[in-house]
Amino acid sequence: QVQLVESGGGLVQAGGSLRLSCAASGRTFRSNAMGWFRQNPGKEREFVAAVSWSGGNTYYADSVKGRFTISRDNAKNTMYLQMNSLKPEDTAVYYCTWSRVVVTTARGVEYWGQGTQVTVSS
Repeated sequence: QVQLVESGGGLVQAGGSLRLSCAASGRTFRSNAMGWFRQNPGKEREFVAAVSWSGGNTYYADSVKGRFTISRDNAKNTMYLQMNSLKPEDTAVYYCTWSRVVVTTARGVEYWGQGTQVTVSS
């Protein structure tokens, strides 16, 4: 089992920045990939970003490329999502994910965090 706990969400004005963190515990010694998805009410969860075990490979949705940066610190079992130039359409619940390989669809995710709300006001 892997437990994931997100933090860092909140309310920010358009153009502002937030940094999300995800602390992993449990069976984390295996090489894995981590990522972020987001969801709004009535919509499916959508892929935001993913990072490989080494941190050397990163993947982004087109909607966040150039604005968001994903990273990880394996010594701390923690992953981050730096979100800059935030837009109202970035408003969503953001979920941390853990999988054995990089996944960009919700179906492929093995473990989910509880989610953290990000609200961007215009």
